[in-house]
Amino acid sequence: METHVRLEPWSAGDFWLLERKNEPAMTEFLGGPEPAGKLVDRQRRYEALSARDPAAGRMFRVVWTPAGDPFGDPAGAGDGAARSVGSVGFWEREWRGEPVYEAGWGILPEFQGHGLAVAALAELLAYVRAHGSRDSVHAFPGTDHPASNAVCRRAGFEYLGDVDFEYPPGVPHPSCDWRYRVGRPQGPDAAVTASG
Repeated sequence: METHVRLEPWSAGDFWLLERKNEPAMTEFLGGPEPAGKLVDRQRRYEALSARDPAAGRMFRVVWTPAGDPFGDPAGAGDGAARSVGSVGFWEREWRGEPVYEAGWGILPEFQGHGLAVAALAELLAYVRAHGSRDSVHAFPGTDHPASNAVCRRAGFEYLGDVDFEYPPGVPHPSCDWRYRVGRPQGPDAAVTASG
């Protein structure tokens, strides 16, 4: 059975999720928590991105309803209610002289390990296929982050090699360059599901 999520456009009411994603457990591979002022700026950028033309990119809140899901309810509430479990998004950038999209995601710790990041990334890639204008989506998880690299692999991205990627800006971080070619089959896992 597959894990299903839905993506909701980022809004002013999602700042609490940004605060949760700024906790040490969520920022361990991203250089640590940001100061409060930077979070406010990030919230403004996310809202502005979601107000632009869809081809420019989007930030989404990831929503999961555990009822009927084979993993049950890891939060333990047992009520089958929809849960905001993290975020996923894409934005325009230039990479090695080519106009591409970059993707990023984060699933809250209490919901990790249940295929939700792969399901969210699959939904995001479907959105990019429908609305995007660029040929490739790249992701740059750190070489020291096996979970995010596994998400890329399971979502059908192609590993292009290790790179020094700046994150936060000005700080080179050893990263893996993963690419998803929009609109083309991506190999044996092309029919992306979060079941395996």
